[in-house]
Amino acid sequence: MKNICVEFPGVKALQNVDCEFRGGEVKAVVGANGAGKSTLMKVLSGVNSNYTGDITIDGKPVQITNTKVAKDLGIEIVYQEVDTALVPNLSVGENIMMDYLTNGIGKAGIVNWAHLHKTATEMLQRLELPITSRQMVATLTLAQKQMVVIARAMMGKCRFLILDEPTAPLSQKETEQLFDLVRRLKADGVGIIFISHRLNELFEICDTITVLRDGQHIKTFDLDKSITQDYIVELMLGKVFDQRVDKSGRSIGDDVLETRKLSDSRGAIHDIDIHVRKGEIIGVSGLVGAGKTELCKTLFGAFGKYSGEILVNGKTVVNNSPSQAVKNEFAFVPEERRKEGILVGETITNNLSAVTLGKYSGLLAFINKKAEDDAAQEKIRSLTIKTPSSKQKVGLLSGGNQQKVVIGKWLDSDAAVYIFDEPTKGIDVGAKGEVYKLIVELARQGKAVIYATDEFSEIMNLTDRVYVMYNGRVQQELITEKTNENELLFYSTGGQKK
Repeated sequence: MKNICVEFPGVKALQNVDCEFRGGEVKAVVGANGAGKSTLMKVLSGVNSNYTGDITIDGKPVQITNTKVAKDLGIEIVYQEVDTALVPNLSVGENIMMDYLTNGIGKAGIVNWAHLHKTATEMLQRLELPITSRQMVATLTLAQKQMVVIARAMMGKCRFLILDEPTAPLSQKETEQLFDLVRRLKADGVGIIFISHRLNELFEICDTITVLRDGQHIKTFDLDKSITQDYIVELMLGKVFDQRVDKSGRSIGDDVLETRKLSDSRGAIHDIDIHVRKGEIIGVSGLVGAGKTELCKTLFGAFGKYSGEILVNGKTVVNNSPSQAVKNEFAFVPEERRKEGILVGETITNNLSAVTLGKYSGLLAFINKKAEDDAAQEKIRSLTIKTPSSKQKVGLLSGGNQQKVVIGKWLDSDAAVYIFDEPTKGIDVGAKGEVYKLIVELARQGKAVIYATDEFSEIMNLTDRVYVMYNGRVQQELITEKTNENELLFYSTGGQKK
């Protein structure tokens, strides 16, 4: 790729970017949110044909005008947001074979279902996935959905595979399985383009790295032992980044939230007893599948009826729906932001006012558009959301800026309890730091904060206490400053206190 330029209204997304990819190589492409990584990959995968510059494959010029052209050239992409890539009411096999259904159609125009599922099963076995071809996608976990999308990408004659945050929803074991597959593909001559904000992973799997910043190519180099994460972060941000979180200025008070024997209606969590005090940041830790998300959604009423009690300021409340939870002073930032946290087709203004629209409604409930937009402009400024306009559709923002919108819509609410489920998934270290500051500021305001994540470093950096979950239960309660990541891992894998 030579001199690649992409311009949107008011924004130069890519400016004369050069990038080279080779078969049999794993290349990392990194940068802060808004650096141009996704835009560059959309050009390469045919999603965005509105570019200038030159692309050559095997020395021959090509013009990638759409995704079919890219696929025919052997370029496949697996996006971070897997739900938009799958059809939930179809089987795993049908989703894997989506592009190749015609291969199973016989003379009478009938799909050869046995052949379809046999072929899909062979791919699932190759990837060593513990799911079957006939399972419905709607029943899968987020991690399993991600692997189904990867399986579908590998069904073609893939020469270059773009992986956009592929490990974000995966457990450590699933990540290791993915890396094993990447190494096999590399040995077969496939070029892997690896996009991840988990910089420690790059050293394990990548050969070279390209750093982008503000739509420009900054540097490409071999990823060897002489390179440090701090050096990469400095190139990404253009400055030295201090990852420490300043949690001062808080006054921790009485209990705001308490649960007693809380269990969800789906059997995912059992007899949860936790409490969160005013101004306190509580961690909910554990591996993928431990029940962290299920606990968060049960507290917010997303799973309907539950057993046990939820108390706010000593009084029992009933959160059988999200609307009830909001009335009971709960706010929730979900893990799957595009599916559950934002309205991707709406503007930034409409998203930021979604929770507090009543504040901008006057006589006969007509919305004061000027007041609504003025408030949105102020939030865009204070949250440093990178956008050409408040009228920009949220789905077109980078992941980090989308997450700021998800959080921003709650900031003017009357919530007393803020629940964050994997809020930094898929965003860069700079954006993570800004999210941390927002969370600490909420705690300074006296909010009770729950922070659920499987990133142990975040737990150690941000929280006051941590509840470690295993198999749907609280395995252990720990004081953050008196524990370490090894102890968190011990209890996350089912270890018990002696």
